[in-house]
Amino acid sequence: MHFEKILIANRGEIACRVMQTAKRLGIGTVAVYSDADAGSLHVQMADEAYHIGGSAAKDSYLNFAAVIEAVKKSGAQAVHPGYGFLSENADFVAACEKSGVVFIGPPVSAMQSMGSKSAAKAIMEKAKVPLVPGYHGDNQDAAFLAEEAEKIGYPVLLKASAGGGGKGMRIVEKVEDFNDSLAAAMRESMAGFGDDHMLVEKYLTRPRHVELQVFADSQGNALHLFERDCSVQRRHQKVIEEAPAPGMTHELRRKMGDAAVAAAKAIGYVGAGTVEFLLDEDGSFYFMEMNTRLQVEHPVTEMITGQDLVEWQIKVAAGEELPCGQEDLSINGHSFEARLYAEDPQNDFLPATGLLRHLRPPAESPHVRVETGVLQGDEVSIYYDPMIAKLVVWDVDRDSALRRLRSALADYQVVGMTTNIDFLAAVAGHPAFAAVDLDTRFIDRHKNDLIPESQPASDRTLALACLEVLLQRREEARIVAGRSNDPFSPWNVTSGWRMNDDNHQEITFIDGEDEIEVTAHYRGEGYLIELSGGDMMVRGEKDANGDLLADLGGTRIKATVARHGDDMTIMCQGVSHKLTVYDAAAHAGEDEAPSGSLTAPMPGKVVDVHVKPGDKVSKGDPLLVLEAMKMEHTISAPTDGVIAEINYGAGEQVVDGAELLSLETE
Repeated sequence: MHFEKILIANRGEIACRVMQTAKRLGIGTVAVYSDADAGSLHVQMADEAYHIGGSAAKDSYLNFAAVIEAVKKSGAQAVHPGYGFLSENADFVAACEKSGVVFIGPPVSAMQSMGSKSAAKAIMEKAKVPLVPGYHGDNQDAAFLAEEAEKIGYPVLLKASAGGGGKGMRIVEKVEDFNDSLAAAMRESMAGFGDDHMLVEKYLTRPRHVELQVFADSQGNALHLFERDCSVQRRHQKVIEEAPAPGMTHELRRKMGDAAVAAAKAIGYVGAGTVEFLLDEDGSFYFMEMNTRLQVEHPVTEMITGQDLVEWQIKVAAGEELPCGQEDLSINGHSFEARLYAEDPQNDFLPATGLLRHLRPPAESPHVRVETGVLQGDEVSIYYDPMIAKLVVWDVDRDSALRRLRSALADYQVVGMTTNIDFLAAVAGHPAFAAVDLDTRFIDRHKNDLIPESQPASDRTLALACLEVLLQRREEARIVAGRSNDPFSPWNVTSGWRMNDDNHQEITFIDGEDEIEVTAHYRGEGYLIELSGGDMMVRGEKDANGDLLADLGGTRIKATVARHGDDMTIMCQGVSHKLTVYDAAAHAGEDEAPSGSLTAPMPGKVVDVHVKPGDKVSKGDPLLVLEAMKMEHTISAPTDGVIAEINYGAGEQVVDGAELLSLETE
């Protein structure tokens, strides 16, 4: 069989990724899109595209009846599900088969076997794949599960049986926290997967998360394409992945590889899959779960093996044998993938939204690969995962690849919403990461280093911001002078001349909550700027790309300044800082924002309220739980005080910025 046309039942970067391979193979591509994605990159890339519903995922990308209808209209012979959405939905696979279209993925039976974590554990136990101690049964009584947790011994991990991506998962350190954690995990699981069945497992204190990429064909052949280390996680979601796993011995790789292939064969697997293990400090490893789809981090495996896993998927789905045997595969070099998200690391990694006002990725090369589904001017909305891109690097060894990662992160520029770029750079630059001192609590252990308090603008940043403002004002003055009836009038010169006064300007910036006033004196071809660290002579110009070529006190430097209204973001050598140019006259008479209110950081639904009017609370106490993007976010007290009003109850929807409750400080 050969596919002439395939439909990609997904969006964003994975849809673009699949299309790239399909186009290289001469296969036609079909996109589907929601209201929110009408102008998105994956729609532009496809040969044809079909609208399938509203912006919410349940009305479009999760509506497989609409997807199947698009398949019929397009005449596509196969469907690639990407990951997420319908990629592990057995009912969708059955619907594809009923419609006579090939699903590029495993058969229904394999998906059903691994779709329930508890059922998967039973199959793996029979196949003699090592398991983490825990309870994986059907009794979901809270008291019974608490008893099982006591037997296992704290800390324990609560996991949604139908879950993935960290949703419906909680670490419970002590018995007093069990019931609240169970209730929250069940709510999150029900919201994300429509199923609140939970597992209870022993929580290993310093494990690494190591997964094996497996592949199987319909002729009974199966192999693995080595391992990936995904230990660096937040909220049980991967942040930076690498291949191969550092410190992996040949013998341990063989044992884990054999176990992974055995797991695939035990369920009659076909296609690409990932068998995930927890690797303990003593070299013991335990089956965690199997993902019956392509993984977000598959590019690092491609970089070290030279294989295109999407091409393998398409060929296997068409009935072909695996392109090679286990003995034909080898590891070449080292690769990292960093997931670039619109999120706020300083606010518990809360997802962010906004317009990508400035987007400049690092230059791609054999060493640097950028996988994205967005362009400058696109919106990161509330409807979908807030991933902006995957940054993938490769080099001959881990140290060299790590240098590539740091350099590429320093070159990545995003303006328009809060991102995790600085956080990723902090992880990549941390001595413990370089020394392979890794485990799944890496971020928690080094949180103070990785998420430091916000720092005020440096003198260099202020000098660059001043230069940007002064060059703009000089250009504006030049344009005005050019339009004047007397362009030679001293009132129209662009050197900052003032009658009976030193030729200088006062520039005021808002930096967070601070107001900074800087005086700039005109000096020939440059400016003398008064800064806290001493006066600095600066000069510069813009290049063809609009970047700032500056000379700061004799040091030449290149920077990018992205402006939107009065806001400017200064990006230089991997450091990004936002300032606002403040015009006192324009803001005269404005009232200060009322204090004491707690607002919704993004649109969502209130799922629990922990307080009532009149309650005394202390700084950090949980007040309310908001569900947004299928994750729960706890709103905590910013200071000691008394609850004055509560404006929303459990089950109510709130908009971004809505005042949830008010707090009177004592």
